[in-house]
Amino acid sequence: MCNMSKDIRHKAHVVSSARPDPDALFRIAEGQAGYFATWQAARAGYSRSLVAHHAGSGVFERMATGVYRLSRYPASDMEDLFRAWLLLGPTAVISHESAMTVYGLSELVPGEMHATVPRSASRRRKGIRLHTAALASGDVTSREGLPVTTVERTLLDVTRTGVSPEIVEQAVRDALERGLTDTERLTNAMAGASVRTRGILARAMSEASQ
Repeated sequence: MCNMSKDIRHKAHVVSSARPDPDALFRIAEGQAGYFATWQAARAGYSRSLVAHHAGSGVFERMATGVYRLSRYPASDMEDLFRAWLLLGPTAVISHESAMTVYGLSELVPGEMHATVPRSASRRRKGIRLHTAALASGDVTSREGLPVTTVERTLLDVTRTGVSPEIVEQAVRDALERGLTDTERLTNAMAGASVRTRGILARAMSEASQ
């Protein structure tokens, strides 16, 4: 598989008799740009103490409380977003301004990371702006293993929450020009939105077509 997995396997054998599965942990981390949380490591047979041991020996790199990265795995420019998502848990989805950043639809750097969670999971975290909503499966996709709202849902969300129309219009124009969405998909996503939201997005689509 790779030296990383073999390294984990060897050290896990020396330290623990609980038979952790290094290949399973590697598969989890591989699908998340090398990142994983202790709750995910537990599924592969790694106790918190074993994870801490590997972090101390340099096999894992501790990114935040309960969040780690395989040390030899290439770093990601979405490190902060992975950390936020793993801190919040599997029901969270990166959204709003942070999702715009993932898609490269805004040059603005959000002062906080934005994520959408079910209402029952709305635990506050420093530096993370939580939005509560029941997202449909069609509202969520992934980038490098990071759950993120679709382009259409992202544009709707930032329009609803008051991002300036100028920024929204530029984001719509960029998304259409780059083929990240099209007018049909965006129009369908607008169904049920407020008059204001529909107006801003419709105007942006109209200007982009000129």
